[in-house]
Amino acid sequence: MNIKRAKEEIKNTIGAYLLKDKYGAYEIPPVRQRPVLLMGPPGIGKTQIMEQISQECRIALVSYTITHHTRQSAIGLPFIQDRIYDSRRYSVTEYTMSEIVASIYDKIAETGLQEGILFIDEINCVSETLAPTMLQFLQCKTFGNHRIPQGWIIVAAGNPPEYNKSVREFDIVTLDRIKMIPVEADYGVWKEYAQQVNIHPAVISYLDVKQQNFCRIETTVDGKFFATPRGWEDLSRLMEVYEKLHMTVDREVVFQYIQYPAIARDFANYLELYYKYQQDYQIDEILGGKVREGIYHKLEKAPFDERLSVMSLILAALNRGFRETAEKEDRMERLLKIFRRLKPKSQQADTQPVSGGDQSDYGSAAEYLEGLTAGMQAERKYKQESGILSRREDQLYRDVSGILERTLQAVKADHRATEEQVWEKVSEIFEEENRGYEALFDQCAAGLEYAFDFMEAAFGGGQEMVVFVTGLNTGLYSLRFLQEYRCERYFRYNKELLFDDQEKEILKQMERL
Repeated sequence: MNIKRAKEEIKNTIGAYLLKDKYGAYEIPPVRQRPVLLMGPPGIGKTQIMEQISQECRIALVSYTITHHTRQSAIGLPFIQDRIYDSRRYSVTEYTMSEIVASIYDKIAETGLQEGILFIDEINCVSETLAPTMLQFLQCKTFGNHRIPQGWIIVAAGNPPEYNKSVREFDIVTLDRIKMIPVEADYGVWKEYAQQVNIHPAVISYLDVKQQNFCRIETTVDGKFFATPRGWEDLSRLMEVYEKLHMTVDREVVFQYIQYPAIARDFANYLELYYKYQQDYQIDEILGGKVREGIYHKLEKAPFDERLSVMSLILAALNRGFRETAEKEDRMERLLKIFRRLKPKSQQADTQPVSGGDQSDYGSAAEYLEGLTAGMQAERKYKQESGILSRREDQLYRDVSGILERTLQAVKADHRATEEQVWEKVSEIFEEENRGYEALFDQCAAGLEYAFDFMEAAFGGGQEMVVFVTGLNTGLYSLRFLQEYRCERYFRYNKELLFDDQEKEILKQMERL
């Protein structure tokens, strides 16, 4: 299965394992809660989805790469303990608590989260001395003499033997005690993720055409050559920062991440052209309604890959705006919930009461805002330390806290202000934020219309338009924007494309008869 389905399956497993009956006991007893084992090629996201699952399920995560451990660090160090058996004293070997088990209790103490995931990576690549310990761990949920706490679900990951010579095969006794989830690379699923986390558009547009280069791992007489999803994502992050620093991503840089010479060389060549097209066509001008003289003629003579690159550049520029619009909208919604509590009671007669108290619970408006700001900062810190704070949520916390700080300073500037005057100041700040959101929304709407103008003039209803509309259909932020803004041409072309797809499917079925 692909990594998206694997993630869904693990979340379902967590939901089942952590479900309790009316007496507080787990519906599936811990002894029957099989460890989950993800098996698949390196770099396809097995480790990364564990962080996402932890954040989305709001449970703790303790992660270890077991190949970094020795038998002693995994099961603990031996010591001699006196015991009485049958009225006689004996010296018995016991073990200190495993570092891994101790880290679970440390995480519980730090976060207060009693339930979580213990993730063990590269579990089938351990040393010979540690291999029996790993089998015991999977079969009995113990490290040495110490059991994994109840409420903690074991998830492990490993690579098939074709990708790692040091892999050890599990016996049937062990395999019969785990929940096996085989995972394969899937570009379509990765592209959904890539659009959510803002992978560089050059990487996406390249892999759209060269999907066979998305995940390739080969061992030849000349060595090991590989290109993995992890490599593409890490390269994308570097490209993003290099562009901010006005630094060049050349072939040598690409080779550092994509260690498959032919693929790295091909992408480096593509990237040079991508940056050239970005300069030649001036996409921002196109989305502003200005098309330089000769552009349409140039595109008419251009090869298909150049035309596709220009279309990808337009989509990338639009998606940046759609993403920023979505982030501003989320910020506005959060602010609206907060600021509504500052509304004077005299003006609340026609509004629904807001749960969570109002400013009177805190004394003055300034005290309320101060307490709320401190509370948001504390909540952010707690989530960050617990490992359940995503990067986007963290940015939202920071943005809203910044606006609250600014509002607090405005309220404090006039400590004699009445309740109504405080509301006026708060309303001014909210309206200022709202105007910024509306201006950005209108700019994105105009850019989308200009993009269709350009696409129609340059490509008509050709395959480039098909790719363009398909790109809008598969983008998380573009779809969200199009739910708010009705773009007639988008819906018209989308309807035509869907009809064409249905017609092709009917013809295929007729051919089978």
